[in-house]
Parts: sequence; structure tokens; C-alpha cells
Amino acid sequence: MRKAWVAGLWAIASLIVVFLITLPISLQAHLIAGCIVVLAMIALKTFGPPVGIFRMIALALGTAIVLRYVYWRTTSTLPPISELGNFTIGFMLYIGEMYSVFMLFLSLFVVSSPMPERKAPPIPEGEVPKVDIFVPSYNEDPDLLASTLSAALSIDYPVDRFTVWLLDDGGTDQKCEQDDSVKALEAQQRRVELQRICDGLGCRYLTRARNEHAKAGNLNNGLKHSDGDLVAVFDADHAPTRDFLKQTVGYFLEQENLFLVQTPHFFINPDPLERNLNTFDFMPSENEMFYGIIQRGLDKWDSAFFCGSAALVNRKALAETNGFQGITITEDAETALELHSRGWHSIYVDRPLVAGLQPETFASFIGQRSRWAQGMMQILRFHVPPLKRGLTLQQRLCYMSSTLFWLFPYPRLMFLISPLFYLFFSLEIFNASGAEFFAYTTTYMLVNLLMQNYLYGRYRWPWISELYEYIQAIYLLPALISVLINPKKPTFNVTAKGETLDEGHVSEIGRPFFIIFAVLIVALLVTIWRLLTEPFNADVIIVVGAWNLLNILIAGCALGVVSERRNRRRAHRVDLMRRCDLIINDVSYPATIDDGSLGGARVRPNANVTMPELDRGQPALLRFKPLAANIPIDTLPFTIRNADRDADGLLIGGEFAPDQPLHYRLISDLIFANSDQWKKFQESRRKNPGVLRGTVFFIRVSLFQTGRGLSYLVQLHKLWRERHRRALLEPAKRG
Repeated sequence: MRKAWVAGLWAIASLIVVFLITLPISLQAHLIAGCIVVLAMIALKTFGPPVGIFRMIALALGTAIVLRYVYWRTTSTLPPISELGNFTIGFMLYIGEMYSVFMLFLSLFVVSSPMPERKAPPIPEGEVPKVDIFVPSYNEDPDLLASTLSAALSIDYPVDRFTVWLLDDGGTDQKCEQDDSVKALEAQQRRVELQRICDGLGCRYLTRARNEHAKAGNLNNGLKHSDGDLVAVFDADHAPTRDFLKQTVGYFLEQENLFLVQTPHFFINPDPLERNLNTFDFMPSENEMFYGIIQRGLDKWDSAFFCGSAALVNRKALAETNGFQGITITEDAETALELHSRGWHSIYVDRPLVAGLQPETFASFIGQRSRWAQGMMQILRFHVPPLKRGLTLQQRLCYMSSTLFWLFPYPRLMFLISPLFYLFFSLEIFNASGAEFFAYTTTYMLVNLLMQNYLYGRYRWPWISELYEYIQAIYLLPALISVLINPKKPTFNVTAKGETLDEGHVSEIGRPFFIIFAVLIVALLVTIWRLLTEPFNADVIIVVGAWNLLNILIAGCALGVVSERRNRRRAHRVDLMRRCDLIINDVSYPATIDDGSLGGARVRPNANVTMPELDRGQPALLRFKPLAANIPIDTLPFTIRNADRDADGLLIGGEFAPDQPLHYRLISDLIFANSDQWKKFQESRRKNPGVLRGTVFFIRVSLFQTGRGLSYLVQLHKLWRERHRRALLEPAKRG
């Protein structure tokens, strides 16, 4: 009876909502109602708690305005089909908008009430599961691998209950015996070098005969040679903190049918947008929206999925699927989908327990995102999550959200080019007056911004999502079309990490962004010209011109993103504040390690210490107490590079000079051991500026980055002219 009453109330509420959405009211009345809703949402956001009923009321009010906009767009604005040119472009734009609205509603379902932070359950003595730690590798630098392996070996867990494995796909028999003798020799040397590192560190080295099924095949080969109850997976550039297993293992002892505990991918270096816009230190990273809020929302519906690294997986569950899935190039999400459909469960722990590296260059960034997008489209084509047998309705919706998200390039590019069809060709993409367009679209956009801020405010600032989508859309759309046509075509490519940029320059794939910006500027000039020559169409021209101006702001900011800043540092510094002794010529000087990276550190002698004269290149030693008890040494070779004074005294900069594998254990203990430092840095950036301040911030950044990008283009043009001049002079010199 109670269920019938609830169903009846929902039916009545739905009818009331439909009535209100379709209620014919005047344009002025709609504008007033929209403004009231916006003010109500602002009041609820300002004075109400961030969770609970007030949040739901605000989101419900916003949903009503969005649905009124959808009703208006569907019933009143589409050009007649008899006007084929207008209808074609207008309908393509309409499809893009409806996709965006659909994804907004999926997002509301996923993250309207995300799972709160979990507390790790204890691991009872005598019930400590055996764990195999896999570090799959393909072509990564041996020093980077040594650091990650060292961090894994230092995990706080009984030493007889875990084994660290390097799974080397760069030194397979296939590569060592290939016909290209140079590449074969490189593979052989790599295998010998990595075996030496593993022997010195005390971990296991494993390779295989052939490079089959990419990363999934490599992991499955590791499963065949190991026997742990649980399997931890870390990418080659993802160094775990000491408490990784203590924060994750206990969940498997509490829940029998648990196949996955996933943790965030936390990065200690900026992605190309953050580095080139210089926002890494104060603005949330792109991945924080996914790992900070979306995965928690998925976790509420038992849909948090495997992200390929920083995760702990149940071997029993993998046995049901014959290991990690390898049909698509995103083996992680594919494996999670299959296990969820078989009744296994997952958990997401929102605490950064690894420190990883993001792509440094814009080209590498696009390459990584293309692989993700194509892999998710393969999952959509091969597995069809909405129809996947065994999934709950909630899981179907969650996997729909995760896969369909990657279709964003289509609406993003439609929003970019649609105003141009009106400004350049006078195509009527909207069958509405300027006043109608302004009233409905303005309230819709304001409500949309407020809803996004309600959901993601601390994790994604206003307009940053639009910028990230725009810089990816140009290259991802062809990649998506390719995989939709031929889903078996994409192959797994390893993302380059630890790259350096000796000089600032425009990205090698940045030229299209300058061309698009130029076209948008021409459209701005056309807007002004048409306002002067067609005053009778001023209302529509102003509205469409404002739309184009918004696109100019986004496109101008993108010029800064593709204008690569110089970056000569391979490793990135983190604050440390660890006590140490700096040993020079067998004399020990008490000091503190202020900050450091995988390459070196800055050491500050204590205030009462008198230091001898220091020379560049002078050898020294750093002695400090490691946090991990199983590291048998405490002294690290150190080469002094500089000595400067600041307000706090002398600061000595130097490079680590490891000459044996165990030295990497000390470096990793120094840099990666403490998860609290990552949590603290993460929280320091999670600040919500609000819609207004966030918009002002974006406009300021966009204006500055437009100028910076254009200045890079001028420098590039001068360089091209100089190269052309030299090319012309070269034959004359030879003559």
C-alpha cells in the first residue's frame, strides 16, 4: 500500500511539473520567473547547507527552467523543414543542445548526493591478505621505474605478505629478437638494466614472450605467475604512499563480493592547460572533478569503476573473467563493467594515495585523451552498457554517463560554428526573435551555471569545463568518428611522461586554434558591419554576436593553452620539511630538507650552524631517518649546485647522485611516503569562487592568454621568416 501511495504522489508531482513546464505564459512572465528562480538558487546556495533538502530544492528549481527551455526549443524554434539549409544547421545545433541537457540530467542523477568520505576499516591480525603489487611498464625511463618500485616496496604492510612485480613489456622476447637490430639491442639493454634494478631493490622482474593485448595482456601475464589474494596496480609513473594498503585492504575483509577499491589519480605536475595558464597552484585540476565528485557519485550507485592504476583488485573476481579484459583499449573500465554485470561490487576511497605525472605537452595530452575517448566508444559499441545484462538500472545510467560523456566534441563544435552560419550566410538557425532568444537562453545559461556550480563548485571553476572541452574537441571528434566507423581500429599507445621543453613555442598541433580564432574575429567584424547596415535585424544580430563573443573568449584563452611555456625541469618539487644532516668532508651539519623532487632537494642548515665555503659540484651526503623501517641505509649521495641566502638564512640546492638501487628507496621515502601532504595540497585548491567571481577570473585570464598566444605566433612567424631567409641564402653560399 505504501509503495502505491508513493508511486501515486510521484505521478501527481510529475503531472504538476509537466503542467508548469508547458504552461503558456508571456515572454515577460517567463523572464521574471527565470530571474526569481535564479535569485532563489543563489539564496539557497548562499544561506543553505551544501547538502540535504535545500540542495535538492535548488537543483529542482533549476531543472524546471531547463525543461521549460527544452520545451520552447522543441516546439517553437526549429526552422521549418521546407527551408533545408536553415533546418539542417538548426537541427544539428538542436541535437547538440539536447545531448548537453541529457548529460546534465545524467550528472544530476550521478552526483546530486555523492557518497561521503569513508574511513578505512582496520585489518585484523592473523587475517592479513597476501598482495601482489603490479607495476606494468613499456618504455618508461629506468630512473622513473626505480622510484615507483621503491615507493611500492616501502608500503607499510607485513613484508612477508606482499610482493612487488615489475611487468616489463619493453623487454619481451619479441622485442629483443625483432629484425631491427638497433631496436633489438635497446630492448636487450633495457631488460638487463631493469633486471639489475629489481635485483638491487629486492622486487621481482617479469617479462613475456610477445606483446599481446597491450596492458591487459601484460597484467594477465603477471596474474599467471603470482598467487596473491589481492592485486594492486600502479602505472609506471604512479608512486604509492606508505599507507596505500592500510587504506584499502580492510574493505575486502568486510565485504565478500568486493572486486575493486579505487583511489584517486593525484598528480604532482600540471597538465598543459595548468602549466601554460599558470593555474596549477591555486585552481583545481581537471581530474579533480572526476575523482573528487563524480567517482563518489558513482560509488553511491555501486558503479565506481577501475581506472587502470591506484587500485586494489580481488583475484577471485578476476578469475571469473579470465583476468583483465582486453577487447578495448580501456581495459580498466571494460573490466569493471564486466564484473559489475556479474554481481561484484566496488568501492571508491577519496584520498590521494599515489603521486603521478601528467602529460607535459599539449600534443601528449591530446594523445592520451584520444585513447580514453576511443576506448569508451569501443565499450559503448562492443558492450552497450544501457542494455548490459546483470547491471542494475542505476548502474546502467552511471555507465551511460561515463561513456556518452566522450561525445562532447560534437556539441562543443556546434556551439562554436553555429553563430557563424547566421553571421556569414544569414541562415536562420533559430526561429525566434532576439528578445525570445535572450529571455529563454539567458535564464537557461544562468541556471545551468548555477547548477554546475552547485554540483562541482569546489572541483571545477566556471567556464573551465568549456575550455577543456574546446581544446580537445578539434582532435577528438575525428578520433571518435574513426572508432564509431571501425571500432577495432584503435590501438593502445603509452602516454609520454616527464618531457621537457627547452624553449617556449606554439604546439606542433596548435595551428588550427589560431585559424579558428581568426575566423571568429572576422565574424566579430561582420557583426559590427551588419549592425550598421541592417538595423532592422539588430536584436538578433546583437544576440548572435554576443554568442560569438563568448566563443572568442574561449578560443582566445585556448591560444594560451597551445602556446607552450618553457619547462626544463623533469621532476617537480614538493614541500618536505624533513630533518637531516648534510655531510661535507666527513663533517655533519644539522639541517632541514625544505623541498625536493626526484632529481634533488633544497637544504637549509640550522640557524646556529656555521657552514664552510661551498663550491658548485662539491660532493656531499644527506643523512635522514627513513619512514619505512625496511630500508637498510640512511645516507644518500648529494651534489651541491648552488647556495643562496633568503630571509630565513642559507639555502643549499643540490642534485641526488644515486649510484646503487637502494638509493632510490631513500629518494622515494623522502618524496612519496606521506599521503597527508597530497591531501593538504589537494584541499588547498578546492575553493569555490562562485559564478560571478569565477566568470570575472576567466575573462581576465582569457584576455591575457589571448595576448600571450598572439605574441607566440608573432615569434613563430619571425622564426619561419628567418628559416626561409637562410634557406634562400644557402644555395648562394654554396655557389
